[in-house]
Amino acid sequence: MGARDTIRTAVANVVPPAGLTRALAVQAMVYAIGSGLFHAGSAVFFTRALGLSAAQVGLGLSIAAGVSLLGTVPLGGLTDRYGPQRVWLVGLVLDAALFASYPFVGGFASFLAVVVALAAVDASTGVARQVYSINALPPAERVTAMAYQRSSLNVGFGLGAVISGVVLTVDTIEAYRAMVWFIAAVILVTALFVRRLPRLPQVTRAVEPMGRLAVLRDRPFMAVSLLSGLLTSHGVLYLTVMPLWILTHTDAPKTVIAALVLLNTVLIVLLQVRVSRGADTAAGAARASRRGGLLIALSCLVLPISGVTRGPLTVLVLVAAAMLLILAELIESAGTWGLTATLPPDDQRGAYVGALRLGEQAQYLIAPAGLTALGVTTGGWGWYPMAAIFVLVGLAIVPAVAWTGRTPRLGAASPQPEAVTPVP
Repeated sequence: MGARDTIRTAVANVVPPAGLTRALAVQAMVYAIGSGLFHAGSAVFFTRALGLSAAQVGLGLSIAAGVSLLGTVPLGGLTDRYGPQRVWLVGLVLDAALFASYPFVGGFASFLAVVVALAAVDASTGVARQVYSINALPPAERVTAMAYQRSSLNVGFGLGAVISGVVLTVDTIEAYRAMVWFIAAVILVTALFVRRLPRLPQVTRAVEPMGRLAVLRDRPFMAVSLLSGLLTSHGVLYLTVMPLWILTHTDAPKTVIAALVLLNTVLIVLLQVRVSRGADTAAGAARASRRGGLLIALSCLVLPISGVTRGPLTVLVLVAAAMLLILAELIESAGTWGLTATLPPDDQRGAYVGALRLGEQAQYLIAPAGLTALGVTTGGWGWYPMAAIFVLVGLAIVPAVAWTGRTPRLGAASPQPEAVTPVP
């Protein structure tokens, strides 16, 4: 009986309950199949099928990232004006059309036009998807629903990566064209799922709506956005800095990198929902964010040990550091969802969710180069100041969230989010 209960609990932490939570998780998985397929095969598609140079691809994607950064807040405001479901649905249709146009790209200029348009659309749909999940579910279920969605996303990413392996094996222009058209079809299927989701009542608007960039003047909230965004750099550490460290400073075989990526995917699917409990209040989300920052710091102290060990002991140290970083990612992600669900005011949620995502976008500008320089190019000592940075950020986010709770949100017409009690 004990074993049955354990199995039942494990299944419940992976398979979402029937209803809206399951519907949101299913659409996330379907969308992630296309997204995972494209991420795994895009570099080869751009160079092999479109004939672009690596420098052109890098420049185009960098410009697109800049557009996404600058557009996150104003485009997030579209959700407040037109409603999250409508913006989400229109964005998916535009996404599908843009992906379907990829095979007709004839040079750098048209490639740039497509990737910039995709970045702008993704900035708006990303906010709309989160706002819909928040508005459609009771407060106690929001973080759990987002956890199920992330678990399902990783399943979809894995399936997409498997399909990309087939495309890369065939390695023909026709196969790459079929790949992006298949992705467009998957996105349209996702749009059908979104269209069938329950329609939400219109949120009461403020009497005097604030400007699209006014949220940037909300200093407490922007402080939380910056600190929370910095903590999301665990992804850069895991997928970029740690592999470079393994390759350049350890005697571990290269296959360890792939094994650690697989470990990350599996544990997110199995544990994300369970670890997310308790982050559905602002105070709980602040505590989760703090724990995430401290765990990132601890992984930064363990990982450099692998530079002086040898053989199986090196692999053991790398697995220990990876487990700490995965746990940090699971907990910090739940904290971010809790902040997203509790801090923005109802009538300006799109703008505020966009502002919260701004911190995450900003870290992509500094984390890859900055953390790689500290962790890899210093020979190892840079991991210790890096750990100190994450300790400071983790500790700072608690008073920042409390400050936000004591300060009225700009342009809010409805009652403020729950008051934030001091976090011990």
